[in-house]
Amino acid sequence: MEGYIVLENGEVFTGEMVGTIEEDIHAEIVFFTGMTGYQEVLSDPSFKGQMVIFTYPLIGNYGINEHDFESLKPQASALIVHELSENGYHYECKHSLELGCEEANIPLIKNVDTRAIVKRIREQGDMRAILTTDPSKVTFDQYEVLENVNVVSQVTSTEITEYGEGDEHVVLIDFGYKKSMVDMLLNKGMKVTVLPYKMVDDHLEALSPDGILLSNGPGNPKQLESELSSIKKLASKYPTLGICLGHQLLALAFGADTKKLRFGHRGANQPVIDTSTNQVYMTSQNHSYVVNEDSLANTGFKPRFYNINDGSIEGLEHEIHPILTIQFHPEAHPGPSDSESMFDMFVEMLKSKGREKVYA
Repeated sequence: MEGYIVLENGEVFTGEMVGTIEEDIHAEIVFFTGMTGYQEVLSDPSFKGQMVIFTYPLIGNYGINEHDFESLKPQASALIVHELSENGYHYECKHSLELGCEEANIPLIKNVDTRAIVKRIREQGDMRAILTTDPSKVTFDQYEVLENVNVVSQVTSTEITEYGEGDEHVVLIDFGYKKSMVDMLLNKGMKVTVLPYKMVDDHLEALSPDGILLSNGPGNPKQLESELSSIKKLASKYPTLGICLGHQLLALAFGADTKKLRFGHRGANQPVIDTSTNQVYMTSQNHSYVVNEDSLANTGFKPRFYNINDGSIEGLEHEIHPILTIQFHPEAHPGPSDSESMFDMFVEMLKSKGREKVYA
């Protein structure tokens, strides 16, 4: 069956639907530059509300395994590929990407001119798109503007979950977390409690953490404005690490501002420099928004990490409180493990400050 991708600018691209779709899919269309990682992408909560184009021309050649899912349910709105491998050639492969998308109810369209669509996005910016089998009936007027939708509420967990038995206790505030973040903290010897962000006010103090981690998540951080006062209070009391959306929320909570990139950083090859050491990391990233450097005055934050490609802020540290924020993903699923040391920095913050509670 033919499928059509109708861009917000009016252009239409044709492909072949793998399986069927019961209704049109409306989402933001974005591109991912990694050669691998499609299993993590389809299950990463940060892709909620987005259909993802893979820039690498052949996708699916190692299939789907049982280990690399980042959440318990599918998240991306649709996957768009140029050439789809029908079989997975890997010793851990359990089934094909096609079957994986079918089981997850994620639309998959192949034989698309992905290079042309990516060029449009690079030239004109991220935009909305509609995946349909009948482009003559498509209209964007019936859909809400995606920047105004709180998609975090659609992906956060609904109950408190505990992992591990370490001496230091980290509460991971869930805005749409990736399970690899929990895995990394467990590997560092931490006890981890995943706390849905809507339950923070009622439960966090009773959990008595040594530190908190604000997770990644989808969408516009300003849709969570109601949470900012609570975030500032907690970050002023406990050693805190913010990753991706968590980084943006911490900046907003202390009075900074965020802005949307023309097209986001999504892939496993973004170079980031740590200005305190001059070390360069190749990083995994997935975000549309960045912190505006001009807005950091009087917030107590100073930039520490920058994206080498476009000069945007990739992380902050606070001048008074033990707070470290990073825009990239040090858990590196998918992607290089160059920046895993960010978790070591956080663990050191817990051990040197977490027990003292000097910020109470």
